Amino acid sequence: MEEWEGREQLEGREEGDELYERLKEFEGRPAATAGVGKDPVNEPMIRHWCEAMGDTAPAYTGPDAIAPPTMLQAWTMGGLSGHTDRSEAYEELFGLLDGAGCTSVVATDCEQEYLRPLRPGDRITFDAVIESVSECKTTKLGTGYFVTTRMDVRAEGEPAGTHRFRILKYAPAGVKRAARTGGRSLRPRPVINRDNAGFWQGVAEHRLLIQRCGTCATLRFPWLPGCNGCGSQEWDTVEASGEGTVFSHVVMHHPPFPAFSALDGGGPYAVALIELAEGVRMVSNVIGVPYDKVRAGMPVRLEFLRTDPELELPVFRGGEG
Repeated sequence: MEEWEGREQLEGREEGDELYERLKEFEGRPAATAGVGKDPVNEPMIRHWCEAMGDTAPAYTGPDAIAPPTMLQAWTMGGLSGHTDRSEAYEELFGLLDGAGCTSVVATDCEQEYLRPLRPGDRITFDAVIESVSECKTTKLGTGYFVTTRMDVRAEGEPAGTHRFRILKYAPAGVKRAARTGGRSLRPRPVINRDNAGFWQGVAEHRLLIQRCGTCATLRFPWLPGCNGCGSQEWDTVEASGEGTVFSHVVMHHPPFPAFSALDGGGPYAVALIELAEGVRMVSNVIGVPYDKVRAGMPVRLEFLRTDPELELPVFRGGEG
């Protein structure tokens, strides 16, 4: 009860926001100091990244290979064992947000600047700072605060790049509505921005749209502002046929989330990387077959699933034929 009351108070914060004033005090304080990458830049990670992204640029293979610039953050991540280098200020900031009912988080965008190529063998170190905290914002996902951190990455002691990462810490609107009405909980809302708005417009029209480079005709998914192959920012779209196969998958057991289960049990359910007939891959749910029957290579067919009155999503129905 106290948690929901806290969320009610959160939504009313427009002027005179005392929590915001406390959060602003964290701006400029360190989020991580003297962090060290768990592994040096290495060829296996580069290979896995390129395979997952479908990036075949020759610069990332051979004796003079470099790492894809967009891997900048990968060398600083904590992995399954988590981060051990976060500062007290960072933990305190997020403790305040959790205490205010902002217990959910979604990444909204990032900006990267590249200062020098990373090569296999480079040792990565980094520092991070809490750059900014926004005023209280109400979005389709819920009400909360945008927090931006900036990480300065070094390779062998030399500046290698800057990674600016922004998240929204929020009290979920859908969960709150379900709690009030006693109805079914709602799935998290997708973050729609200028780079992917066309994709979601296509979903609303029951069309799965893939971007196509206007210069080299390379297909890409997910939607991006520029081509991975040639860098062109010109593009149009092609409509997917809807045919695909399961490339790989995981079964989600925990935590239970009723919105993802037709029986409101919260799982287990299958999440798959689907390889479309057009050659690109996307992440989605597999429906129509038991979660433990999903297999790599299983043929699937596109459907559009209305999860609640406000949200419709592309999913894939599994089959054996």
